[in-house]
Amino acid sequence: MIKLKLHWQILIAMALGALFALIFEDKALIAAPLGTIFMRLLKMIIVPLIFTSITTGVASLGDSKSLGRMGSKTMGYYFLSSMIAILIGLALTNMIRPGVGVEIPGNTEAFDPSELQQPDSLGNIIIRMIPTNPIKAAAEGDILALIFFSIAFGFAITQLKGKPHEFLLNFFDYSFHAMMKLTHGIIKLAPIGVFGLIANAVATAGFGLFKAVGMYMITIAAGLTLHFFFVLPLLFYLFTKESPKKHFQAMAAAFATAFSTSSSGATLPVTIDCMENNVGVSNRVTSFVLPLGATINMDGTALYECAGVIFIAQAIPGFDLSFSSQVVIVITAFLASVGAAAIPSAGLVMIFVVLNAVGLGDHPTAMLLVGTMLAVDRPLDMFRTMVNVASDSVGTVIVAKSEGETGLYP
Repeated sequence: MIKLKLHWQILIAMALGALFALIFEDKALIAAPLGTIFMRLLKMIIVPLIFTSITTGVASLGDSKSLGRMGSKTMGYYFLSSMIAILIGLALTNMIRPGVGVEIPGNTEAFDPSELQQPDSLGNIIIRMIPTNPIKAAAEGDILALIFFSIAFGFAITQLKGKPHEFLLNFFDYSFHAMMKLTHGIIKLAPIGVFGLIANAVATAGFGLFKAVGMYMITIAAGLTLHFFFVLPLLFYLFTKESPKKHFQAMAAAFATAFSTSSSGATLPVTIDCMENNVGVSNRVTSFVLPLGATINMDGTALYECAGVIFIAQAIPGFDLSFSSQVVIVITAFLASVGAAAIPSAGLVMIFVVLNAVGLGDHPTAMLLVGTMLAVDRPLDMFRTMVNVASDSVGTVIVAKSEGETGLYP
């Protein structure tokens, strides 16, 4: 009996889900609960996995110097990769000009931003990182606050001596390994869950607006393709001297899961599993870099926000973006991507930060265009989530190599 690798099982499940939806149309929604159950299982383990992994990783670092060194390397990579992604989106949108001549069908309703929770300012994001109640933050899925507390608690463990230090370090290490066992079990269900997710997406997708914003979709897809297949492999090779092909093969299951779930947060358990078992990076590095990356490193989202706002500006008659306005878009798109939640279509919410920065936050045509972008966002969201996860994985190996880890890709 031939046993296929997980990523092939997921890809086959995606194809079968799409075929099932095309054949049975609305009746295919009977498979939707399979996807819902799988997503709930993944979300169930995110909070305990992040808490145990980060606490263990930071506690095992030993001192604040090691934590600061790894933190600066991680943030440096995140800034570099996100800015490159934004500049790719900026360049392609100015060259292709997808918004020029776009005509939105008359029955499209303007998007009402009041329906969604408004994104925080950068100052509020920083303040929100510090939880007043860590248990409440965990219960509400406030991952940024949970990461902050986990780092602080892990650092506090490093300051203990003797048996207290040994007991807590072992406790969280054993807890993390138990969570990874649970993760393994849930990951085995991925093909079934992905079948349900794709069947639901194809059965409910609206295709009427795809033609109207075809060039916009092509522009975003081209930018994501360029970043995924050229920029990230180049950065990977320059900093690690390892084969990008070998890395992408090792992470294939995580990429397939990211594409099907559209959530880098929900994919995090699979990403950690691939990184530790297929790549061979230590828990000390993965437990610090990956949860942080799934929360604030959003290359695909950053590219999309920059290109999306310029697309909207191009589609509004008489609105001309100056060079200084485009610089503002670049800076604001980076900050907005940092604050985007690791959930499906979060980038579309954060795009209002960038629109407000160039004076389009309340423009009626802009709201209409955002509504159209929401209608066709699902395939783009799937692709940019895969780019987000790929960037996180590349950054993790770069940090691991810089920390002296060898013997990767066993």
